[in-house]
Amino acid sequence: MEIKADLCIGCGQCIIICPVQAIRLVDNKAVIDKNLCVECGVCYRDAECTAKAIRSTKLKWPRVIRSPFSNVITTHKVSGIPGRGTEEMKTNDVTNRYDFGEIGVSIEIGRPGIGTPLRNIELFTKELAKLGVKFEPKSPVTALLINDRGNIKADIKNENALSAIIEFRVPENRIPHILGIIKDIDKKIDTVFSVGIISRVKESGEIPIIDLITQEGFKIRPNAKINIGLGKP
Repeated sequence: MEIKADLCIGCGQCIIICPVQAIRLVDNKAVIDKNLCVECGVCYRDAECTAKAIRSTKLKWPRVIRSPFSNVITTHKVSGIPGRGTEEMKTNDVTNRYDFGEIGVSIEIGRPGIGTPLRNIELFTKELAKLGVKFEPKSPVTALLINDRGNIKADIKNENALSAIIEFRVPENRIPHILGIIKDIDKKIDTVFSVGIISRVKESGEIPIIDLITQEGFKIRPNAKINIGLGKP
């Protein structure tokens, strides 16, 4: 994104709407802090700039990597869908993405208003790789990994994004190990993150993984989507 100084009237509408506070007024002109900007396109789409001063520019590597992790209408080449992850993991009982006895895990690093440098991905992936987890092959984050040790490409580590979602699967009995890693990383990371645990619901309505997670000291916030027969077969 860029703001044309000769057109800007200093109304401040783009400042209000920027989700990472990357825009400020300088001499009554809106200016984008290129380091803070995550190329989400919110100012371009939603600021309703009457002066038409906000422009979208062609991004070069490595800055171009910010867009698929920040812009909700950018389609990632790996996942084939807009957004920072794959199709929603909560549809699992329709798609059978994870079977009984295995657990899907998502770790979303960053949030609008805070964001994250992509180097935070490695805090998790390097430790998870040691456990032999199966990273989701169609995840945009998995596409950043350059080896089976969980390292990401060096030239993108300092690029900023709204958030990045690590997705993987593990046998159910490995969840205590995963949660232990998460507790350790919580002490080191410089942004917010949230964890999703995806499991199958038994015909009885039981969700056994809840007891295991609770025993590890985590609070559960159950979330679900109900299939009414319109999902994928």
